[in-house]
Amino acid sequence: MSDSSPSILPGVHSINHFVLSVPDLDEAAHFYTAFGLRVERRDGQIDLYCVGSPHRWGSVHAGAGHKKLQYVSLGIAAEDVAEMAGRIARNGLATEPHPLSDGAGLWLCGPGDMVFQLLVSPKVSPDSKPAAVPRQAAPAGRGEAPSRRQVAQVHPRRLSHLLFFCSDVALMIRFAEDILGLRLSDCSGDVVAFLHGCHGSEHHLLAFAKSSGTGLHHSSWDVGNIDEVGCGAEQMRTAGYKAGWGVGRHVLGSNYFYYVRDPWGSYAEYSHDMDFIPRGTVWRGADNPPEDSLYVWGPDVPAEFFINHEHKTA
Repeated sequence: MSDSSPSILPGVHSINHFVLSVPDLDEAAHFYTAFGLRVERRDGQIDLYCVGSPHRWGSVHAGAGHKKLQYVSLGIAAEDVAEMAGRIARNGLATEPHPLSDGAGLWLCGPGDMVFQLLVSPKVSPDSKPAAVPRQAAPAGRGEAPSRRQVAQVHPRRLSHLLFFCSDVALMIRFAEDILGLRLSDCSGDVVAFLHGCHGSEHHLLAFAKSSGTGLHHSSWDVGNIDEVGCGAEQMRTAGYKAGWGVGRHVLGSNYFYYVRDPWGSYAEYSHDMDFIPRGTVWRGADNPPEDSLYVWGPDVPAEFFINHEHKTA
């Protein structure tokens, strides 16, 4: 941390929601329900909520062919609209509202034709590091671990971050910093980069990994403790989703993780205990060696983890 705090410039404060299309909505509903989200159906789409929360974190639409990332909606403050609109106009990035949206907000097209909505909305990213859910101590003379039948379904508390594939990580960093107002937390060469919000956020709100083109790698969902990471992995295996990676712990962000592969080759992550970067903090990020871009400990990474199924030649 430096002696003086950095200035807080207009920029994205939260992920509002993400929008995908997939060829089978019933399968998508089954996957996200098993994952522990509340799924609401509408004509031609499902909406994703965390149990007990009114905020819509994602929408999945019916679409022909393979899975496709449609757009990402990011939250901004009302007082930042003029500055953000000016950045978009000066850089020639304005685009029409996405046809799957309600048309609200500012619309822009980033590198690789990745479409973003900037929407005036409440800050739904945390303002401080979320507390872990305490483990209930067992009475004297009893073991700490529950029986399998006593384990309740894991329900994520909120969306933590999104990681996207892109063809040029350095270009995406410049776009995220100069246009979206995010800050680089850490990177590993031109392979992967992690960016946080200057209004206070976890180590990364958005991240980008090198591929042949744009696509969703994973959505990450915060859970209450490391037991919930492990129990989430088990509940997904029991539901028939056996492919994944973890349980492990990341270096960059420090969070514990388990990734489960969805039916279309991207992932949903259970995440716990990520580093938090408070508003006004200078984060001492670095260009990290490749081995630190993955994990401190955990099982070997499956080769398919790096495949962009929206661009199969990745």
